[in-house]
Amino acid sequence: MSGPSPATFALPPTFLGLTAHARDATYCVAGVPLDIGTTNRSGARDGPAAIRRASRMLVDGAHPVHRIEPALLPVADIGDFSIALGDIEKSLALIETQAKGIAHLIALGGEHGITLPLLRALAPRTGPLALVHFDAHVDTWPDNFGQTYAHGSVFFHAIEEGLVDPRKTIQVGIRSPMGTDVHDWTLARGVRIIPAEAAHEMGPAAVADAIRSVVGDAPAYLSVDIDVLDPAFAPGTGTPECGGLATWQLLAILRRLGGLAFAGLDVVEVAPAYDHAEITALAAATVAWEYLALVGRRAAG
Repeated sequence: MSGPSPATFALPPTFLGLTAHARDATYCVAGVPLDIGTTNRSGARDGPAAIRRASRMLVDGAHPVHRIEPALLPVADIGDFSIALGDIEKSLALIETQAKGIAHLIALGGEHGITLPLLRALAPRTGPLALVHFDAHVDTWPDNFGQTYAHGSVFFHAIEEGLVDPRKTIQVGIRSPMGTDVHDWTLARGVRIIPAEAAHEMGPAAVADAIRSVVGDAPAYLSVDIDVLDPAFAPGTGTPECGGLATWQLLAILRRLGGLAFAGLDVVEVAPAYDHAEITALAAATVAWEYLALVGRRAAG
C-alpha cells in the first residue's frame, strides 16, 4: 500500500518532480543554461533551475481544460545540456549534438540563442518547420552589436539556413524598437507579425485562429520568449518591454492550439535574479505544462 503523496515543496528538484531520466522517453525535458549571447541583463543561465522549482505548483491534478495530467505522460527530465564556457559557437554545436536523437524535446532556457541549435537538430528529421514564436522581439537581426549569434539573431539564421519556413512562421507579441530594415526583411520573407497591441485588440481566440491559418497541418515548432509577457507579469527577464501580453492571454492562446503538429518547444529568457516571488519562473513552467497537455491530448486522439 503506497503512502501519501509528498507535499509540493518536498518533490524532487526536477520538472514536475519527475523521477524518470531516460532519453528515449516520448517527451524529454532538458535545461539549456546558455546566456553568453544576451545583449542587456544576463542571468538566464539560472532559468532552468528556477523553472523546475516553480513547476512543482503544477502537480496537483489534471489540466483544467484538456483533462490530462502532464506529469503522468511518458515524460522524463534528462537534466541540463553542457555548454562551452564563454564560446557561443562551440556551445551551439554542443547543444545541437545533445539534442539529436531525442524524439520530442521540451527545452528550458537559457537565452533565445538556444533555439538555433535545437532547430538544427530537429529540422533534418522534419524538413523546414512551421514556427509559432511568442516574443517582444522579432529576433531577425543579422547580428547584435557585432555578434553574429547573439540571442536576437536566432530566427535570421533559422530562416537563412532553411530550418523554418518563413511563410509558415507567425510572431506574436512583437513591440520592441527595431530598425525598419529588420522589420522589412522579416515581412519580405513571408513572416506574419502580430504586434502586442494588435493581439490585445484581437483577443486570444482570433490570435489562435491566425496561428492555425498560418501553420496549417505542417510540423511546427513552438518558441516562447517569456518577455512576450508584460514586465508586470514577467519581471524576471533580460530584455523587458512594456505593453506585452498578460499571462492569461498567453495561456488562452496556447489552449486553443490543440491538434497542431508540434514537434518541439522551448521556453526561454527567464532570468530569476530579476524575478519576484517566482512569478516569471511559474509563467514559464506553466507554458511547458500547457504544451505537454496539448501534445499529450493530441497523441491520445
